[in-house]
Amino acid sequence: MTESNPDYGRAQSEALRDGTELLSWLDIAIESVDDGTATLTLPHSEHVVNAGTDFVHGGAVATLVDNAAGTALRTVLSNPETADYATADLNVSYLRPSTDDLRADAEIRRAGSSLAVIQVEVTTQYKGERKTVALGRVSYFVVSDE
Repeated sequence: MTESNPDYGRAQSEALRDGTELLSWLDIAIESVDDGTATLTLPHSEHVVNAGTDFVHGGAVATLVDNAAGTALRTVLSNPETADYATADLNVSYLRPSTDDLRADAEIRRAGSSLAVIQVEVTTQYKGERKTVALGRVSYFVVSDE
């Protein structure tokens, strides 16, 4: 892995996202990609809420966390388009339910040659303020970065 990969940007991230049907179906969008960070959004819709409520399903939040972290990871890989990595650990602490659009801000905490750890904060707009909905930590095993 390199310190950062300034050539890897939003267009490449979106191409990878569009190649994953689940992310396209959930309408997860990439808001920004920078060195070691990424921001993704998930719009509130009937497809992502728990039955009988207006609360976003925890599985949709976890998917957002995992993909925001993976997008941030690709910014520090030497060859982000061809690198292979796998989720080794995914932890999400849910702090409050959400009935609005979500934003996930991911930041790399450590990126070694075979293991990367990314922290993710998921927020939503609530009564005119941005509130934290969930905190995530994702560890990835980097199989190949060639």
